[in-house]
Amino acid sequence: MGILRIVLTVIMIVASVIMTIVILMQEGKSQGLGAIAGMSDTYWGKNKGRSMEGFLVKFTTGLVVLFFVLAILLNMHLF
Repeated sequence: MGILRIVLTVIMIVASVIMTIVILMQEGKSQGLGAIAGMSDTYWGKNKGRSMEGFLVKFTTGLVVLFFVLAILLNMHLF
């Protein structure tokens, strides 16, 4: 069972590095002065889920879930 623990630890380290890179690639969430003037409902804002930024957000969510599942599994001492 020691091999499985090593494999899960390596996967967790790789997921951590990838998650750090993906988070740093994302743009800031501040809307600036556009929020005051009501410019937040633009075409770009409505279709953000189909853009690269939307993909990065979804990918980050998946990596965070993987990270937490691996952290829980590795701390349960089942293997």
